[in-house]
Amino acid sequence: MSRTAKISRQTAETQIELELNLDGEGKSEIATGVGFFDHMLELFTRHGCFDLKVKANGDLHVDQHHTVEDVGICLGQAIRQAIGDKKGIRRYGHFTLPMEETLCTTAIDLSGRYFLVFNAQFHSSKIGEFDSELVEDFWQSTAANALCNLHVNVFYSRNSHHVAEAIFKSAARALRMAVEQDPRMPGVPSTKGTLSE
Repeated sequence: MSRTAKISRQTAETQIELELNLDGEGKSEIATGVGFFDHMLELFTRHGCFDLKVKANGDLHVDQHHTVEDVGICLGQAIRQAIGDKKGIRRYGHFTLPMEETLCTTAIDLSGRYFLVFNAQFHSSKIGEFDSELVEDFWQSTAANALCNLHVNVFYSRNSHHVAEAIFKSAARALRMAVEQDPRMPGVPSTKGTLSE
């Protein structure tokens, strides 16, 4: 069964078209108008082994916030749509990733309930032209719309680019594990018999 989703979101601030295939090959076509963010989404796609297309037109004359946050909304909605009733998935995923001097662990539970823990220190307010605080904003909107628990912990670091990269890569690997099919558990991985809102 195809585990794909297409999301279209149009507001006065952004216009976004997003396509996700959870069982892809790590292929990406990303155009948000925010170069560093495009790079992070490409890393996420490759390390998650997803296929992801994103086309976003946002009010970048104001700042990058609306574009980044709204892409997160769309990605979260796409994840939730693509996994469907969650039968047969592992549900939980985690990954610890070293990125030179940075070490990050991300853990995820596709529980149908939203919670975010984000412990990461950025050592500069900007990464190139990108506002580093938008990394947390992106994952907040993604987790809230995917309806998952997401815990991000950066244990130590120095370079803000490495912090962001470690988070996107480890989150991708954790999500990849969580959405994998578990042949030993064909039903919903919960004693409640459902994983929904």
